[in-house]
Amino acid sequence: MKATYTLSRPVLPMGTSSKVDLLVTFSAEGAASTRRSLNLGLVIDRSGSMAGAPLKNALDASRELVERMGPEDSLSIVTYDDTVATVLAPVKVTDKAAIGNVLSKVSAGGCTNLSGGWLKGVEHVNSQLSQERINRVLLLTDGQANAGIRDAGQLTEMAREKSNAGIVTTTLGFGANFNEDLLIGMANAGEGHFYYIQSPEDAAGVFGIEMEGLGSLVAQNLEVVLKPAATVKVASVLNRYRFEARGQEVAVGLGDVYATEPRQLAAELSVSAPSAAGPVTLATLVFRAQVVVDGKVRELKGEVPILAQLAPAAESAAVLVDQNVLTQTSRLRIARAKDQVIELADKGELASASKRLREVISEVSLLLDKASYEISEEVEQLAHYAQRLESRTYDAVIRKELRDQSYQAGTRSRGDLALRGTAGGSADSLDAVSDAGSGIVLECVREGGKLRVHTVSAGYDSSFNVQFPRSVREEGVRYVVAKLETSGDGTFYRVVGDIKRLGVPGQGRTARKQDADPAKKGKPTASKVTASSAADLPTTTSVGTGVVIQCIKEGSKLRARVVSDGYDPDLNIRFPRDIREENVLYVVDEIITMANGSSYIACGDIRRLVQ
Repeated sequence: MKATYTLSRPVLPMGTSSKVDLLVTFSAEGAASTRRSLNLGLVIDRSGSMAGAPLKNALDASRELVERMGPEDSLSIVTYDDTVATVLAPVKVTDKAAIGNVLSKVSAGGCTNLSGGWLKGVEHVNSQLSQERINRVLLLTDGQANAGIRDAGQLTEMAREKSNAGIVTTTLGFGANFNEDLLIGMANAGEGHFYYIQSPEDAAGVFGIEMEGLGSLVAQNLEVVLKPAATVKVASVLNRYRFEARGQEVAVGLGDVYATEPRQLAAELSVSAPSAAGPVTLATLVFRAQVVVDGKVRELKGEVPILAQLAPAAESAAVLVDQNVLTQTSRLRIARAKDQVIELADKGELASASKRLREVISEVSLLLDKASYEISEEVEQLAHYAQRLESRTYDAVIRKELRDQSYQAGTRSRGDLALRGTAGGSADSLDAVSDAGSGIVLECVREGGKLRVHTVSAGYDSSFNVQFPRSVREEGVRYVVAKLETSGDGTFYRVVGDIKRLGVPGQGRTARKQDADPAKKGKPTASKVTASSAADLPTTTSVGTGVVIQCIKEGSKLRARVVSDGYDPDLNIRFPRDIREENVLYVVDEIITMANGSSYIACGDIRRLVQ
């Protein structure tokens, strides 16, 4: 492993105070070492809210994970709802078909005992623990912890304790109902990763990213100490790593380093430069990490002096700022701003949250070259979120996208994890035409958790991204534009002029205006059925926008409870008795709460969920 650094301003004005950004990169050196064996614990949420597509796609992704493992690797599988079950005790991955058969028998159940499932997974990994192996628990969930230990602070501290004992935790959140603060907290404290799987179809890609990293591990437990010179202060660590101030020195824990993904540390330094021109040492960077050499764990140590040049102010000002460093550190500052926006929006201060985003857009536009697609996309996405907040639209999906983008920017350096999010707008605001005529046809598609627009018309590079307003991006929709221009760096297109939606021939229309006051729904009515048993109910394989109910045995009675996230499973629910059957899952259109908050009422149609 090697460490290199770059300064945003390599030449500083002498005899004055200034600030400079430092970017340190830790990467593999020479040929990749032998892949280390894995000791993985797969912990799968099988609660009722995972029923249908989420669980199916999680299991499909798990099968792909198994395919990426080898006979030298160990795997255990735990599933959990109210109860925790070890469906595969730790075993070498020699019979992949048998493991696949185990996964095929997993079905959705009741509530979410996240702590119980995770701790059982930790227990299995601990039973096979070895310093020479990669010891990790992968926790999959789509919901809130509503059984077992529910306190986020306690779970986070437990993840820290397990990490200190050598067991890393990676968390994967599915859909829109999980607690992202909890999963990010556990991943940070557990020295692992967090992934937001917005669409179940993205699960396999995310598992692939995690396995790619585990298969290219260069070093573990990278610790860095920045020791500034007497005239220098570490003003800020810009990443989301754990760090500790030790007087003037700052110690930072960066976690693991992968050959496929260098680890970066960014810091802002405040420099009080002496009056003499010439080279100066701003700081000394001392690092250490664990590496495996010939099957044995060894400690790697290194030291890097951080040097700059001092020159008269005019000479210093003439030296160009390093755009790469500025881009990377700006991404980290934007990530911090997104956390500020979430904090404001959570308190209902949507106008202040939007204002903060608009300020960031102005700051980024002044500092950075918009020739980069990534920067243009960042600005477009910030504007989209600001627009949503200004229209008083702040929901779980927007919050998760902002939190995920902040987390990934602060901890990872992979482009495929940056700026993920598919919450676009609607093409209904556009005029529609049924014939493209001489226009250029574009299409909006989802790629790896992102909404992207590409050209369809001949004569253009369909692999290029098109810079396009996010407010009208809608997956699967085609558009017509009069002109495209190529970016300054020749890597993407920009739309010039009006944008129209391309419809089916004969269905051209003017733009639809969004109703200012949409018609209110009628009052929900309690569910009624003519069926005499659960077997007589209509069936469904998807939950959709419905709510999942489960029947359980309590003494001699069959009790119905709501197991979808956001509801209290301990409250009783008014639900037809004739169709109650133990452990059967039902989907109802809606749930309403009694005025006194003591119970629920099932409303609308009732279907039996078939898995």
